[in-house]
Amino acid sequence: MAPTNDHPGEQGAQDPIRLLAIRDEPLSLDEVFRAVGDDAAGGTALFVGTVRNHDGGADVDALGYSGHPSAEAEMRRVAEKVVADYPVRALAAVHRVGDLRIGDLAVVVAVACPHRSEAFEACRKLIDDLKHEVPIWKHQTFSDGSQEWVGAC
Repeated sequence: MAPTNDHPGEQGAQDPIRLLAIRDEPLSLDEVFRAVGDDAAGGTALFVGTVRNHDGGADVDALGYSGHPSAEAEMRRVAEKVVADYPVRALAAVHRVGDLRIGDLAVVVAVACPHRSEAFEACRKLIDDLKHEVPIWKHQTFSDGSQEWVGAC
């Protein structure tokens, strides 16, 4: 289904962007899921990005994220575009910065829409655009001692 500007059941006064944050503390799935609760939404899609133990065929020992001072403003811009292009009832995104361990939550995003197909599409657009447009960089240290910076996020 293609993005649409048709927003049945207008959100009224409540901003559909319910939670946007960049934090140096552990992330909460429950917080993000609660933030997008909406009685008019029939579908909610949630994406959780975790720190994995490998990348590009190499074992990862340590990983850290750092963000540019403009990262939160860019995150809002990305979220506003998703809200403009899809019938979003509620949206939330939280990204972690600092040193993380294997298995830690790095990013959690959720989108609630009238129908599941719209929610899936909007959630995918949100995480893909956050990953490519928000200035957050990943610093990986591999088991062989080599290091790599990857950005934006």
